[in-house]
Amino acid sequence: MAQDSTSPFKTTKALDDYVLLGRSGLRVSPLCLGAMTFGENWGGTDKEESKKVFDLYYEKGGNFFDTACNYNFGESERFLGDYVSDKRSDVVIATKYSCNMTAMQNDKRLNPNFGGNHRKSLVENLDGSLKRLNMSYVDILYVHFYEYRTPIEEYMRALDDVVRSGKVLYVAISDIPSWALARSNTIAELRGWSPFIGLQSRYSLLDRSLEFDLQPACAELGVGIIPWGVVAEGFLTGRYTRESTTNKGPSKLEFGSKMIDEYRNVSVKKHSKYEKNWEILDEVIAISKEINRSPVQVALNWIQQKPGITSPIVGSRTVTQLEENLKSLEFKLTPEQMKRLDDVSKPTGREIPFPHTVIDVFDRYLGKNTQVPSKFGPIATTYNYGSLY
Repeated sequence: MAQDSTSPFKTTKALDDYVLLGRSGLRVSPLCLGAMTFGENWGGTDKEESKKVFDLYYEKGGNFFDTACNYNFGESERFLGDYVSDKRSDVVIATKYSCNMTAMQNDKRLNPNFGGNHRKSLVENLDGSLKRLNMSYVDILYVHFYEYRTPIEEYMRALDDVVRSGKVLYVAISDIPSWALARSNTIAELRGWSPFIGLQSRYSLLDRSLEFDLQPACAELGVGIIPWGVVAEGFLTGRYTRESTTNKGPSKLEFGSKMIDEYRNVSVKKHSKYEKNWEILDEVIAISKEINRSPVQVALNWIQQKPGITSPIVGSRTVTQLEENLKSLEFKLTPEQMKRLDDVSKPTGREIPFPHTVIDVFDRYLGKNTQVPSKFGPIATTYNYGSLY
């Protein structure tokens, strides 16, 4: 097993080259195994096939597993709980609350308090997750998304209570705007509550919006970034063409036995509408051919080298898919290849939110060649498009 290392200069080579998650001492693998496909209620994989995926990841030193109370209507947690029953101390289990399963199932009476970020939802969903996982505690509990209804003070205090109770070791957040993330952790810091140590958010070559505010917020707050959607629902695998996506799939997502497939098809259909996305894919494929790697491995390797990234989530239905994902750890794109991908995927025009469009005034009014703290370098030196002044 590799030595525990957090050096930013060390090239990751294996799942057991563990990294620290945010401002904590928790060691996790550099790729996180997403368990949303564990279970058949949404069209995922059965228990036997899911176990094969789990076993391969674990046997190669992987220790970081991601699930949620609602994934496959609870099957994901039940499967995962069975798989780790004899190895609990060896793994880091992250689950989430917030989603209301009674709103997602037509045969259930709606319970308005069974979802959301408030205290009642937290207590009931956490207890349900622990029962399905057959565990006394989870390592990380995520707020699944910021829902603009529960006061920040309420959920941060409630999260601190479950940490103090021993049912949760660390707390994290998924899909939240940067202002709410900053306020959440600042309140926690001032009041001595448990802060968020991790952020899950969408991030890929097709969507680099995280870089404007969330990435520097995480850098300032000491929050590790755990990106999802890193291959853009399969668009960056290279299996799609302009012709094959013309009439692909439904335009609306419905919960049901084929939800995972429908979600992927709806997303790919949206991605395929923009010529820029095809240009990005063309560059990914070109680099993959040059280095004899798959497009998936190129896209994953690019994201692993981006500032603040701790452990991208990989979701694999089969052992073959997981093996391909894990090979992204075996090499490192060169600075020239990274620049090619950065350039072709760089947000432009209206994709750039104010005030990032006026960053060049810093040189004018503060003086040129003034050092920028490294944690803010990616935003302060990358998006310089010309001042409005």
